[in-house]
Amino acid sequence: MAASIADTFRQGSWLKFLVVLWFLIASVNALVPGLYCQTENCYDVLGVSREATKAEIARAYRQLARKYHPDRFRDGDPGLAGETAESAQQKFLLVATAYETLKDEETRKDYNYMLDHPEEYYSHLYTYYSRRLAPKVDVKIVILVTVCAISVFQYYSWWSSYTEAINYLATMPKYRIQATELAKKQGLLNRPKEKGKNRRSKEEIREEEEEIIRDIIKNKIDIKGGYQKPNISDILLCKLVLFPYHLVMYVVWYCSWVYRFTVKKEDYGEEEKLYLIRKHMKMSQAQFDSLDDHLRETFLERQLWIKDNYEVYKLEQEEEMKVKMAQDSRWKRYRRWMKNEGPGRLTFIDD
Repeated sequence: MAASIADTFRQGSWLKFLVVLWFLIASVNALVPGLYCQTENCYDVLGVSREATKAEIARAYRQLARKYHPDRFRDGDPGLAGETAESAQQKFLLVATAYETLKDEETRKDYNYMLDHPEEYYSHLYTYYSRRLAPKVDVKIVILVTVCAISVFQYYSWWSSYTEAINYLATMPKYRIQATELAKKQGLLNRPKEKGKNRRSKEEIREEEEEIIRDIIKNKIDIKGGYQKPNISDILLCKLVLFPYHLVMYVVWYCSWVYRFTVKKEDYGEEEKLYLIRKHMKMSQAQFDSLDDHLRETFLERQLWIKDNYEVYKLEQEEEMKVKMAQDSRWKRYRRWMKNEGPGRLTFIDD
């Protein structure tokens, strides 16, 4: 090899020399410290050939593991002549690493590729550590479990908010009186007095009446917004499952909208007008549904689905809000404080 290198120097072929030098370096670095069996060949560690089957590899591993296992090590053992407890433990770990490398088909394939292509050093580093650091559990399962957990939390949180809203409405005299009158009309509260052993206490009767009133409020009052009754189709899991369907429906709806109102120049219906008004106001469907019917009728009367009309309405609302704030006593106190003692004033106090 040295003679060939000298010949290349005499001939002035630097390119050939660099190729030969790279081959020598790559051959030396075929077994990289930190990867697999360090600088040892995993096949040589187990004493098997590269064509060995899984059964042969497992058999060789069991024999060497019994031989070098720390719990089986005994000083003076003829089979471990010249070995210490520390060296036997190191060999046991090396044998275990070799077996872990060769027992898996994918890892063994990567290792064989490293032996055959030692020049691809960085590629071997990436392959080795990507397998070592890869999650043991399927990522799809992790994502599914996470989505399910978020969905359960969402549904529970919405039910808590809905129950909180019902409890609050049950304490308001306006809704409580209406619910009580409905319960009496339905005969739910007009029950004969109980006698004998089946007679209930006043506390039990009061709890039953409260439950009846709560049920009537649930059934008769349509709560909207953030405290509305939870719907199973609104949780994250259902939204993800139904996303393709909703996407297709949206594309169909959009094409229909363009065809009807852009191509054919049809007049907007009430539903389309309310949709445009909601878009101008940048409100979600739940927020828009929580508005009073009278307010939505006002929007239609003023033709706010037309952009120019909405801009005029918006300016009117801003001016009205300024007037209200100017007349509000709390806002007046705040402005006086900002003028006289606000954060921008600098005073000097004599000690």
